[in-house]
Amino acid sequence: MTLEEFLNEWYDDSPTLLVHTSGSTGRPKPLRVEKKRMLNSARITCDFLGLSSGQSALLCMPLDYIAGKMMVVRSLERSLRLISVKPSGHPLAELPPDCVPDFAAMVPLQVFNSLQVPSERERLRAIGNLIIGGGAIDAGLREALVSFPHAVWSTYGMTETLSHIALRRLSGPEASDWYRPFSSVELQLNADGCLVINAPLVCPQTLVTRDRAELVREDDGSCRFRILGRLDNVICSGGLKIQTEEVETLLEPMLRKPFLLTKRPDRKFGEAAVLLTEDNDIVAVRQVCERILPRYWRPRETVHVDHIPLTPTGKPARAEAMKLLNDLIAKNECC
Repeated sequence: MTLEEFLNEWYDDSPTLLVHTSGSTGRPKPLRVEKKRMLNSARITCDFLGLSSGQSALLCMPLDYIAGKMMVVRSLERSLRLISVKPSGHPLAELPPDCVPDFAAMVPLQVFNSLQVPSERERLRAIGNLIIGGGAIDAGLREALVSFPHAVWSTYGMTETLSHIALRRLSGPEASDWYRPFSSVELQLNADGCLVINAPLVCPQTLVTRDRAELVREDDGSCRFRILGRLDNVICSGGLKIQTEEVETLLEPMLRKPFLLTKRPDRKFGEAAVLLTEDNDIVAVRQVCERILPRYWRPRETVHVDHIPLTPTGKPARAEAMKLLNDLIAKNECC
């Protein structure tokens, strides 16, 4: 979608417009969302970040997804000067030398790539407010961002909440592993330990997520939370529950090639954890797992694949990964 196409849809007579989920846990699905709630979301974010009329905002993500659409809506709501560049892994490379946005939103891959080029790194450090969403922020990226002089935030949200409903600081002395929701958002945990979101300004119904979380109530009535992983990504093996994301977090600093933990059916254990890796040195990967992971978290198999499946927004495509593993198993059984 082009910016012109989005603006035509935004200004038409319909009170809603069409968005699509990212597809990180399955096939992307279409949703009709209310424009007035998109404006509410934009207002909440702009107020929190202190954005004001005349400041600049960088649009560097596809307009096919909610993250890109919301950058335009924030610009419209707050009269920001929108700077639009073609979505790429190096969004800052296309800007004029003296152009530094006051506000930008990126996915982790764009931030990582920008850090590798000295001129882009300095421009990234100069952005007044940088929000990062659409994927996990690993330990190396967190370490690189903590010294940034301006505000860098990790976002929590989804298409249904019209982008984010909570932020956590990544830069400066306020850097934290805990998200804090906006004041208009109410959170609780259900019986499965998953986050339940009540955010009427941006979502008309209470949203029961599949995100397992730890939630802490503060004395002043506010709360903070951290995400443990998706309920869908729990591997039940021999009566033990293995949270995929927790295993990946431990392995991430130690494995040099892309990897992903998935599962397959197992006659004895019910489910078995399987590590997919782009590394050809399977023995070395297994040795890392044996050294780093608790015994019952270790993958029962390690399988080389040419490419780890990712969604268009850079998230692990876990449903596709499971299909890839099942196809490999079926192929080997046939052979």
